[in-house]
Amino acid sequence: MKKILSAALFALSISAPALAVDGMINVQSNHSVKETADRMEGVLKEKGMTVFNRIKHSEGAKNVGIELRDTELVLFGNPKVGSPLMQCAQSIAIELPQKALIWEDEAQNVWISYNDPNYLEQKHHLVGCEAVIEKVGNALAGITKAVAS
Repeated sequence: MKKILSAALFALSISAPALAVDGMINVQSNHSVKETADRMEGVLKEKGMTVFNRIKHSEGAKNVGIELRDTELVLFGNPKVGSPLMQCAQSIAIELPQKALIWEDEAQNVWISYNDPNYLEQKHHLVGCEAVIEKVGNALAGITKAVAS
């Protein structure tokens, strides 16, 4: 039963251009993984965010003899947004800086995945940060839309 449910959720996640599943939002990109990650980095910098790192998981896997579809992780943030969240619940710091996973699925579709801010709000029992969570959610949606199209 668990396998059927997992398969159904996976099928839904690859059939919709944007979908929240298990606390993640997945947005389909019209570009390759590399181009999507390049665009992500550019848009984030244009918006005044700090890009802390870009991890090319597929290259790391290749270096140890493991084949992995293109997978990159972009770590980014802005203390003006993250710090108020940590004031609401310091445990949210484990989720920061924010991350965007850019990956290719088995059908060669490229996705941008990120943590759903509403899920993080529930997970860390944030109280009094509704406006910040909404701002973060809107910003992430806008950024991924710009990057993916």
